[in-house]
Amino acid sequence: MRTILTGSALVGLALCSAIGGAARAADLSPELIAYGKTLVEAGNCAGCHTADPAKPFAGGKRIDTPFGAIYAPNLTPDRDVGIGTWTDADFTRALRYGLAPDGSNYYPAFPYPYFTRMTKDDTLAVRAYLGTLAPIANRNKPPELRWPFGYRGLMRVWNYLYFKPGLFEPDQSQSAAWNRGGYLVTGLGHCGACHTPKNYFGAEKQAQALSGNEVGGWYAPRLDGAARTGLKSWSADDITEYLQSGRNAKSHAGGPMAEVIVNSTSKMSDADVRAIAVYLKSLPPARRETIVTPADVAEMKAGQAVYAKLCVACHEADGTGSPRIYPPLPGNALLQSVNPSSTLRIILDGAHTLTTPRAPNTAEMPAYAKQLSDAEIAAVTNYIRNSWGNAGPMVTPAQVAKARKEEP
Repeated sequence: MRTILTGSALVGLALCSAIGGAARAADLSPELIAYGKTLVEAGNCAGCHTADPAKPFAGGKRIDTPFGAIYAPNLTPDRDVGIGTWTDADFTRALRYGLAPDGSNYYPAFPYPYFTRMTKDDTLAVRAYLGTLAPIANRNKPPELRWPFGYRGLMRVWNYLYFKPGLFEPDQSQSAAWNRGGYLVTGLGHCGACHTPKNYFGAEKQAQALSGNEVGGWYAPRLDGAARTGLKSWSADDITEYLQSGRNAKSHAGGPMAEVIVNSTSKMSDADVRAIAVYLKSLPPARRETIVTPADVAEMKAGQAVYAKLCVACHEADGTGSPRIYPPLPGNALLQSVNPSSTLRIILDGAHTLTTPRAPNTAEMPAYAKQLSDAEIAAVTNYIRNSWGNAGPMVTPAQVAKARKEEP
């Protein structure tokens, strides 16, 4: 649930291809185009392919990776710098195999390892909708990758080692909702692009699927059934509410996940969001939770003093806050994650409660980057991560200093 960060989108096609475009346009029904729109929203395509809100889907947005930067391409039907001349076959190869029309390889920042699981009908519905967009002449930017990653031919080796094309295979022993959720999570929704740990070459650690990953200075938390840092304590209703509104009685969305909810999951059908919740609730823990040693007494005392001065007014002395306005801290899975990046980002930069049609009320947390030292931020972070039954690894002032420098 994306997810996050991280970040990525569908590569689509124009309504009319170079050959037979007019005939194809006449065959496209409003229902097909509308369905394609729902798929594009479910895939959060605009999240990566829109740099300028005045030029939707025209590309140009910078996507930082451990190997350098990639710029999302133009998805509008412009025939010179967009995708107005692609064919159905071009589209299928791009989506399912990561191949451009000229045969060159895409980088997996474009999540074709997920989109390969989509059905042909869905891929063509996406094409139908993207073809209705206004053509925009926004030229694509070349990648800025460190040597030797700029050589696209290396992707053939990467694909051989890590890419397994193939459609989503329904599990006949599971419900229709579970299978729909699996299709969305592991395919179109590409949740693992942010929430699954990666190896040195940027490939997923399949044995640790959806068990949390750092993305762009934030931490995409576990979506599996881990008791303390995952979704074991969340019900399917909790997950559904979170994806639809950006908040529930247990947590609030922030950072890249807030963008995913605004642009994607809050626009999805009730049935699809519920299906995602059903699927996620079925996942066992993919790896053991980190064993946490008791927090240092002096550090906890220092953190409590900061908390009493700056945090009690909203979050209460017992951390319960005001659910759906000020998030509760006891039992908060993201707060207890092994990686404290998201917690540090919020304390340093502040936070605005996500506003969606289902949850229009707003609230705001001030930024404390200028008010508190690295040691003070580390102390209060350790206090809230290890009070009220919580347990999280200790955070050091050096980690806070690093987070300051990594400001998104």
